[in-house]
Amino acid sequence: MNKKMITTCFAACIIVAGLPLIPVSGIMAQDNGRPELILNGRSKGPVPFKHQLHQTIVKDCAVCHKDFEKKPGALDEAKNAGTLKAKQVMTKTCIACHKAKKKAGEKSGPTSCSACHS
Repeated sequence: MNKKMITTCFAACIIVAGLPLIPVSGIMAQDNGRPELILNGRSKGPVPFKHQLHQTIVKDCAVCHKDFEKKPGALDEAKNAGTLKAKQVMTKTCIACHKAKKKAGEKSGPTSCSACHS
């Protein structure tokens, strides 16, 4: 098989599997979402979130996405459906990770609510 045919077959298999794709340097890769997001912080205000920075540091999407889908609005959908409690991800995942990194002497993100909400 030639290179073009292999690439076409690979892309077709991925599309049939339903995975979102974006071109990266001539090959196809899974979509990693937007570089930055604004999360709904309810009454405390919006939360700017550097999504791709976290992907670089955490590496495993399941660390965060074990509780909600990988799609825009998934946090709010899960909260509204009752499958996710308010602040569940922020306290049990985000802040817990930031505190663990800080305790280990590594660079970490904010550990208080007001440091994230704007």
